[in-house]
Amino acid sequence: MDSTTAQTAGPGRRERKKLATKQALAGAALRLAAERGLENVRVEDITDAVNVSRRTFTNYFSSKEEAIASLNADRAARAADALRDRPDGEPLADSLAEVLAVQYEAVPQVDRERIEQIRMVISAPALRGEYLKTLVQAEGPLAKVIAERTGADSQGDLYPHVLAAAVIAAVRAASGHWMATGGAGSLPDLIRQAVRQVACPPSPPKTQPVRNPDNEPR
Repeated sequence: MDSTTAQTAGPGRRERKKLATKQALAGAALRLAAERGLENVRVEDITDAVNVSRRTFTNYFSSKEEAIASLNADRAARAADALRDRPDGEPLADSLAEVLAVQYEAVPQVDRERIEQIRMVISAPALRGEYLKTLVQAEGPLAKVIAERTGADSQGDLYPHVLAAAVIAAVRAASGHWMATGGAGSLPDLIRQAVRQVACPPSPPKTQPVRNPDNEPR
């Protein structure tokens, strides 16, 4: 490999390594919080689990709450990137359903006790503010790609922002429903269903014309 190739490939490897470290820290934070309770987890516990320094943690996150909440933002960012690569002729609702569902393909079937632990963590008051921030952060990139695919103005048109907010809320609702039912069924399939419901809502039922006996032939 010559020096030019090395310079081109090097930053890519470094970025992948940094991303892997960030995701490992976020995953460890969620796992430990589910096992011990959020209030019983220290930053040192998280860094020990990943075998990195506290300084490395602070390079990515300001708190354990931010680390856990970042998992949602990362999934949404990956979904926005993937949306750009979907076939041009594919219905937008199908594209959105697929790219958002794929982010949860690796979620295993877990027992009810584990799901309850995770639900307690993500509903903790200390996390609510961080989750709200990640939802807002997630909407922007997704709205931009929706605008690109639909030919809308990402700044001036409302539609891309409304749709981005709606599908992210649909993912959240589907995830909450999945946990409430003890992880029954496929989470990705549930997300596909929820996203299609808001991205391509069903047509209202046709109403039957009101009969007027006076106008009917005798």
